[in-house]
Amino acid sequence: MTSRNMRLKADARPRPGPLLLAPVGKDSLWGGSRLNDDFSKGIDMSPLAETWECSTHPDGLSTVASGAFRGRTLRSVLQEHPEFAGTHPDISNGLPILVKLIDARMDLSVQVHPDDAYAREHENGSLGKTEMWYVLDALKGTRLVYGFYHDESPADVRRSLADGTIEKLLHKVPVRKDDVFFIPAGRIHALGAGALVAEIQQSSNLTYRLYDYNRLDKYGKPRELHVDKALDVAKLQGSREPRQPMRVLHFGKGQASEFLCRCKYFQVERVLVNTERIRELAELQTGSNSFQVLLFTEVCGTLFWEDESINCFRGDCFFVPADSARIRLHGKATFLKISC
Repeated sequence: MTSRNMRLKADARPRPGPLLLAPVGKDSLWGGSRLNDDFSKGIDMSPLAETWECSTHPDGLSTVASGAFRGRTLRSVLQEHPEFAGTHPDISNGLPILVKLIDARMDLSVQVHPDDAYAREHENGSLGKTEMWYVLDALKGTRLVYGFYHDESPADVRRSLADGTIEKLLHKVPVRKDDVFFIPAGRIHALGAGALVAEIQQSSNLTYRLYDYNRLDKYGKPRELHVDKALDVAKLQGSREPRQPMRVLHFGKGQASEFLCRCKYFQVERVLVNTERIRELAELQTGSNSFQVLLFTEVCGTLFWEDESINCFRGDCFFVPADSARIRLHGKATFLKISC
């Protein structure tokens, strides 16, 4: 067989379609039951605080729940098919991002994450952690911590921790459904009780707790704090209330989309599809250079590609390989489209 014929034969192979993922659950004490109640996750944990929807991080590996790779971890699939990640230079340690759903029945700890440089030096070469929250729902009065009201020094913060006045220093802002919050590495923050969010972050599990309301874990012991490391990496300047990003809907046939966040680590769009009244299906724009992750927040519809299809449900998360088959959607859906 000539090289040209071999190339034509290779080009004739069907391109990969979307992979439905099964998440990993996390049972932190501040979690609730909404990830099972609202998204039918079926995870036997109570409380259920987080589901790691698309993760190749060793602390929680999501698995493929559909197609030829069903039952395998996404990490192992990518090790076998690195081309699925596109042109990202190195995925030997997994994807650069991690996608979660979070149910905060109680306040999360006041915490901070390191940047890449600090993590490389002090945490065995790990990535740092910059993240974004998209608020799926929030109870009336829900707030989050976003830095400090005023500039503080490490000594000021240590003193307030010692005398129990740290909460007076924390800048608390209201949280409403459909809000977007960008949390760069180094920002003191804490998600407040009553928030249900989708989190897009670097693939890192580094969290330095500064304060935890003197709570006890399930064994009756105080949860570990990391005050020294937290103050090493935290930006202690006073912070303004975060502004919601300018959001402009761009319309296409049967769909509309808007950018929620773009940073050096990831890009997030919200896409709304409604093909109930048109004859053509909405075609989802996929990339040849990068994988994408689709997290459905509302849906009653079906994805189609090649000669295959799969029904979509609220809370479903799909990994879409780079250079995937043409993907179309019929029905009514809202989802986050994540790429990097």
